[in-house]
Amino acid sequence: MQLTVPRHLRAGDVVATVSPSWGGPGVFPQRYAAGKRQLEEAFGVKVVEMAHTLAPDDYVSVHPEARAADLMAAFADPGIAGIISTIGGDDCIRLLPHLDLDVIRANPKVFLGFSDTTSLHLACLQAGLRSFYGPSIMAGFGENGGMHAYTVEALRKALFRPEPIGLVPDNIEGWTAERLDWADPALQSQKRQLQPAGRPKVLQGRGQVSGPLLGGCAEVLEMVKGTPWWPRLEMWRGAILFYETSEDAPPAKFIRYWLRNYAAQGILPLLAGILIARPDPLGDQGYQEALEVAVIEGLAEAGLSQMPVLSGLDFGHTQPMLTLPYGATARIDCEAASLTILSAGVA
Repeated sequence: MQLTVPRHLRAGDVVATVSPSWGGPGVFPQRYAAGKRQLEEAFGVKVVEMAHTLAPDDYVSVHPEARAADLMAAFADPGIAGIISTIGGDDCIRLLPHLDLDVIRANPKVFLGFSDTTSLHLACLQAGLRSFYGPSIMAGFGENGGMHAYTVEALRKALFRPEPIGLVPDNIEGWTAERLDWADPALQSQKRQLQPAGRPKVLQGRGQVSGPLLGGCAEVLEMVKGTPWWPRLEMWRGAILFYETSEDAPPAKFIRYWLRNYAAQGILPLLAGILIARPDPLGDQGYQEALEVAVIEGLAEAGLSQMPVLSGLDFGHTQPMLTLPYGATARIDCEAASLTILSAGVA
């Protein structure tokens, strides 16, 4: 998978924020402000907003063309070194008719976000640009009581250091999906309760496999299927699929349904391996195990019971959060139950 690799970010760079999905900053401005402040303090960058980043949600919702215009303007502006989504949502796919992939192609730079931003990552992929699946301003940078060290270090390795990212370390901080009301400013300084993280585990497979990283949020991938943004079959050849679910917590049987589609498209047999994120369980302690069973069953149906699957990684809808570079070569080691990113994220 040949992608243009954007230059690394550094202190003093200007980074733009965009709201390509939900108009969250207009609903919870104090949460956005906390994320902006913590991003600037942690990395020494200057954050600027595009024209509609802070617009009221009712405006953002009905004007996908304005959201797309912000993104295009941020890519086209030579003074902007990186772009970060403020938050996810559920309708980023509506930007499709309003994007000009030539603008993205001609102005390679860091683009970061997760969840509904999966749609735009696949647009960047079609434009031939590496983008980054990682924190948003309001979910990650705006973490209650300050950013997690695990999140900060992962971002430094992926976006600020032009050298191989290396072994993904075990998360010894713990993890959280606790709900604290963003509407209550007093809760912004209150750290969320952490649960023991545990190590990733191998669900099946042996030895080591390597391949480029490709994936995102399961529900959003379903929205993109069949559109011009969906990766060509050849792009999946030898790839490692990273796969996670949102706070909607889709039933495990849906995962099996969706993987049947990947098999029918001919995608599953082309993969080198699969990474499964630690999900947001919505209080259901059996949710992760149910998802894992669905993946294993889906692979078995496709005759792929030996494909390496590593589960319990900290990307997507969990905190702290890894940053994964699309198209970077990664290695699953089944004996060590580990993930190593062999490429540099940035140039």
